[in-house]
Amino acid sequence: MPRLYVGNLAHGTTEAQLKAAFAPYGEPSSVKIVSDRRGRTKGFAYVQIADRSAAEAAMEALKGTQLNGRTLDIVPDNSGGRPRPRRR
Repeated sequence: MPRLYVGNLAHGTTEAQLKAAFAPYGEPSSVKIVSDRRGRTKGFAYVQIADRSAAEAAMEALKGTQLNGRTLDIVPDNSGGRPRPRRR
């Protein structure tokens, strides 16, 4: 199941807004806005879409578009679902 990294999100962006933005290309099976320990969003999210062609279409159509006044940066997530190592 393809997972997309969606960056440069405004801090007030909700999962519902992301679902609505991606819905015309294929219903997202999962939307996760990443937050820090205090609950503040980090400005990026992961969106999963079941169909690879729908995920690619969404990425091409939405990359560089505006959501809540911010230009979206969308790329395939190649982390395999593993968290990034912590920086010291």
